[in-house]
Amino acid sequence: MAKPAPVGISGRSKALSTYFNRVQSDLLSQGLLRTDGGGPDTPFTATDLARNFEMIAFYDEYERGMGLRGAHGGPGFLRRWGVPVRFGVEFGASVPEDQRRIDRANVRAYSRRLARVTGHPISVSESNPNFHVLFMGEDDRAQMLTRVRQIVPNINPASLNILRDIPRSIHCLVIAFSATGNDSDYREAIALVRAEHPGLLRKSCIHEELAQGLGLANDSPHARPSIFNDDDEFALLTSHDEMLLKMLYDRRLRAGMPLDEAGPVIREIAEELAGGPS
Repeated sequence: MAKPAPVGISGRSKALSTYFNRVQSDLLSQGLLRTDGGGPDTPFTATDLARNFEMIAFYDEYERGMGLRGAHGGPGFLRRWGVPVRFGVEFGASVPEDQRRIDRANVRAYSRRLARVTGHPISVSESNPNFHVLFMGEDDRAQMLTRVRQIVPNINPASLNILRDIPRSIHCLVIAFSATGNDSDYREAIALVRAEHPGLLRKSCIHEELAQGLGLANDSPHARPSIFNDDDEFALLTSHDEMLLKMLYDRRLRAGMPLDEAGPVIREIAEELAGGPS
């Protein structure tokens, strides 16, 4: 049962809380939002893994610089972080302190998992963060826009417009920013998790957006078991997704590699991770 909204929360925010609680309940009633990470009913081969990595790491979900316009272009280049990732957790004024403690703990635990899986330096840091995780709701919109402009003063207007008026269908999102002169080298990111989300949807947003912000920017209907699939079957990072992250930060690949060059290496790594060719 959803907790009663704190006093002072707007009607719009209360309505969103009601809506997202209903969404979570409906998905769970259908056997979706699984938290088991996959099992015997979700087998995948090295070929599947390589194909899924190529689609998720080399293609974009949205047209770059064009807001929420779906991408229809060809493959781009491999993108990932070339510097240590430091998650900074921030909250809108509407988020109560008990929820803040839960969110901080979830991000902290997940950062340790991401660091272990990728082998890349990833941590939570209150000093000089470069991956900003914002838990903010409808009533925090002005605060959120001000903070985003502070983090990225030259943010693309299309990106800012997404944040200014987020469709209800977008549960959460992440925007990554590259180094000057090197589009493949991420140096800053902002993830937004709606404050109106109930527990499991909230945690699923943490898992998906923080992993996507590391360089797995796309979704694929073929990826299973995976959170990088719009079918909502899985709520949390799966064994398959851990392999995708291992591949992304494997030293045999490098930021800026085109798909035609990376392809043979991707297949080699996929066979190693999935236990042989298939």
